[in-house]
Amino acid sequence: MSALVALIDGSIYSQSVCDHTAWVAQKTGYPVELMHVLGRRDVSTAPADLSGAINADARENLLAELASHDEERARLAQKRGRLILEEARARIGGQGIEQINTRLRNGDLVEALQEAESDAALVIVGKRGEAADFARMHLGSNLERVVRASRKPVLVTSRAFKPQNRFLIAFDGGDSAMKAVRHIAAGKLFTGMECRLLTVGQPSAMVRERLETAQSVLRDAGFTVSSEIREGQPESVIIKAIETEKIDLLVMGAYGHSRIRSLIIGSTTSEMVRSCLVPVMLFR
Repeated sequence: MSALVALIDGSIYSQSVCDHTAWVAQKTGYPVELMHVLGRRDVSTAPADLSGAINADARENLLAELASHDEERARLAQKRGRLILEEARARIGGQGIEQINTRLRNGDLVEALQEAESDAALVIVGKRGEAADFARMHLGSNLERVVRASRKPVLVTSRAFKPQNRFLIAFDGGDSAMKAVRHIAAGKLFTGMECRLLTVGQPSAMVRERLETAQSVLRDAGFTVSSEIREGQPESVIIKAIETEKIDLLVMGAYGHSRIRSLIIGSTTSEMVRSCLVPVMLFR
């Protein structure tokens, strides 16, 4: 059965991840898979190559001390990880969700995610990690890697959850944007929410045709939909629409159809995730 894979760390965004996960689980009925990954730097202090720098006895004693320190560090990291997961389970469970599993993993976050997401319906991650308060204008160091690696939709949470009533699809007519439209039409998550379709660019017959197709798919699924084409810079136009139209959630493709796919997510996508104060759901 498909599940919601929620990535939990020790940051203040973990509470938001939990609350958004509970909301998705309530709407969809999917079970929850909470995952906390201990990175390699969390569990080891790899010693430098000390050959020739100190005598053999001193080196042996130092390496033994470092090994002991690593064991204690790993033990404490495991204990902290289990506590983080149990607190997350309690927060989500307190909102009426019963099917909650936890995973504590060692190693690389992306590798752990790729292992866990084979049956995932959605990956949920905070916009920033444990250094959030120290880097408010920067995305979390792992977020871009998660979006780039995940084969499933990714919900990037805002700092705090609020009720979701209106969502906006930043629609560029590309494959990932149409994938988002069809996903929304076929699922339960957005049921009962008002939909806005916004294309930023020069109006043309092709642009209007694609926008009308997307609108028809959503209306056939029972959504109340309004659509518009606006000229301007995508980042500023979309941000203004979110603010003035009281949008609660932004949906967009991780890559624009006209951009060359690279090792980073599209620049418009990065700017949207960084700047807007609402959660963002990304599709590849």
